[in-house]
Amino acid sequence: MPAVPGLGSLNFPWMESSRRFVKERFSGHPYQNRTPPKRKKPRTSFSRVQICELEKRFHRQKYLASAERAALAKSLKMTDAQVKTWFQNRRTKWRRQTAEEREAERQQANRLMLQLQHDAFQKSLSDSIQPDPLCLHNSSLFALQNLQPWEEDAGKMAPVTSLV
Repeated sequence: MPAVPGLGSLNFPWMESSRRFVKERFSGHPYQNRTPPKRKKPRTSFSRVQICELEKRFHRQKYLASAERAALAKSLKMTDAQVKTWFQNRRTKWRRQTAEEREAERQQANRLMLQLQHDAFQKSLSDSIQPDPLCLHNSSLFALQNLQPWEEDAGKMAPVTSLV
């Protein structure tokens, strides 16, 4: 690196870290000399018969005791660890599915409630208003009783049918 004019060969900490970065970049990081990590085990594929038996057992029983797991593994020609992992993964899938089903049911119930509220509101709008006997003899009260501000056509007034 060129020296800063007037300061001679003065080194700043940031210059040192920059040199170290260049050196490591070209010589390799110290951890790169270690043995490479072990390769991941390839995904195990099970036969249809094995999956069918596992699913049947899961349907009856979500958790297996170690003796039950060992017996099932032996009968299916699988390892104990494979059965254990399969059950763990299947329980996770089962929890996710039931949560999704509950959410769908909740949304369906909300839609039904909104529809019922809407229908009830529409029914209350369309029901004929029974005239109050007190209002029949007072034109102001009669007009107020028939006033429906929620109607679409606000310019149209409700007809006054009876005035004394």
